Amino acid sequence: MAKAKLKTAETDSPVDAFLAKLTKPDVKADCEALITLMSRLTKCPPAMWGASIIGFGKQELKYETGRTLDWFVMGFSPRATSLVLYTNCDLTKASATLEKLGPHKTGKGCLYIKRLADVDVKVLEEMLGKRD
Repeated sequence: MAKAKLKTAETDSPVDAFLAKLTKPDVKADCEALITLMSRLTKCPPAMWGASIIGFGKQELKYETGRTLDWFVMGFSPRATSLVLYTNCDLTKASATLEKLGPHKTGKGCLYIKRLADVDVKVLEEMLGKRD
């Protein structure tokens, strides 16, 4: 089966140029901290995926249907109301860890936090460091 073509794919756009466009200093600082953390955990440099996602590493995802696609190992995107973290862990199995994290919301494979200062960064690092 052929690889699926996504509109969110790795680009050649510089991460620094994306960060320079951020207008809120606290959001920019959180992004820089997440770049440091995720670079260390994945041992991969940051790369832009689409117009607003910073991803780390690359992996092939394979669905039960046989469909495959290239995606990042982990990443994040600063959105208007929160930081969206695309994790490499099954959040449905992380309830005990999430209870210790602090205020957050979850989606399918996504973790939403307002800002890093609201959560326990050591718990976040522990969770992100687990590979499913």
